[in-house]
Amino acid sequence: MDPFRGLFVKLDQNKDGLISLDELHEEMRKHGILSADGKVQNIINLYDKNKDGLLDYKEFLSYMMDREKKWKIYFNDLDKNKCGVIDQEDIICLFKELGVVISKPNAKKIIQMMDKDSSMTVDWGEFLHHIILNPVDNIGELVLSWKHNLVFDVGESRAMPIEFPEEASGFGAWRTFVLAAGLSDAVSRTVTAPIDRLKTQLQVSGSKTLSRGFQEMRAGGLRSMWQGNAVNVLKGTPQSTLQCLIYAQMKVYTQNRSQETLTVQQRFGLGCISGAVAHAVFYPLEVLKVRLNLQQAGTYQGVTACARSIYRQESLSSFYRGFKPSILCMIPYAGVECAVHQSIMSWARSNPAYNSDSKLFFFSFVAFASGQMSSYPLAVIRTQQQAQAYSSGSQSASGVYSGLIGIYERNGFRGFYNGMGASFVRAVPCALINYTLTTKFESVFSSMES
Repeated sequence: MDPFRGLFVKLDQNKDGLISLDELHEEMRKHGILSADGKVQNIINLYDKNKDGLLDYKEFLSYMMDREKKWKIYFNDLDKNKCGVIDQEDIICLFKELGVVISKPNAKKIIQMMDKDSSMTVDWGEFLHHIILNPVDNIGELVLSWKHNLVFDVGESRAMPIEFPEEASGFGAWRTFVLAAGLSDAVSRTVTAPIDRLKTQLQVSGSKTLSRGFQEMRAGGLRSMWQGNAVNVLKGTPQSTLQCLIYAQMKVYTQNRSQETLTVQQRFGLGCISGAVAHAVFYPLEVLKVRLNLQQAGTYQGVTACARSIYRQESLSSFYRGFKPSILCMIPYAGVECAVHQSIMSWARSNPAYNSDSKLFFFSFVAFASGQMSSYPLAVIRTQQQAQAYSSGSQSASGVYSGLIGIYERNGFRGFYNGMGASFVRAVPCALINYTLTTKFESVFSSMES
């Protein structure tokens, strides 16, 4: 009982003999547990017998005893060879049962989260210390919390880096990831579609002000603000998934060969390759999105009509118009974002002072901004070339170099970053929606799988 009494005293920060929701939640954040608000409230609701919104020691002890009894059973299940401890092989076996291939360096990181005596094994006492204030209810949710406390790498085509749930090989694991990430991605793209369309107009026309851009969008009615959103969703989600798959397979291969975590240079290289390949596969849909964004209301009756018009009136090669600056844009963007994102997040998550939702979101935005700044002029060239043969007001940009010169002559240095403000404005709500919904959906689908 003494360890629980000591924990109770530690949690009772104002020394009133009671634990409040805020005190319990603050301690859980120190353990690296994010978005636990609903679960903490549920704990209070279940064990607060006198309904005063607080836990006294007797109520707290009841919660601790239930947790200990429940997780002792789970610990014995995790200990495959029944030696009384959990090691790296047990972690790898657990992930394999869930349809996920995890590299040995990441299995080692999970053990190190719990290992207090540097033995590279976890006994029952260490496991209980790790789990006792984690409000997860089952093994599936525990694995999910491990994945979110490790740093998993990113894909470009969303507005901000996504958290990828490690190298999934089983159908169940991939179904969980694709459903969670795909649904949240579709919602975030749809909500922010008007801002994305405005960004495209500014990239093509350059000299337009924000107000003029909104006026032109408003001329087509409310519905026109979502022109091109369907193809944007159709392109974005599978491209993100493909990029993550390529990156993950290369990552696990590299780590298993070196038996070490990736360096910044390796993350940059893998991000460049995975981003370039996925982008090349889905590039024709990017061209369709730009054409639909720039059309006058009613020009095209849907995605199929737009594709048919390009093929008949231009040529098949038009579906890859602007591909050269686009791929040159993608390579530094994906590489910089991967390298900066994982490096910053690894540092932040190892420091409890920076391990909060708001600060992690800020660090993700820094990574996104770094990728944008490094490649945005090429993105402007790409969009202008995609718009050629359609928008008479756009300037010709037959080559990357001539396109850069033309932008500078017309609009100066500022022209290289036309629409970037709208891109940053879109990124904030887009990332918040992605972060919130992906976590929620993944938790729901993982619980259903369990």
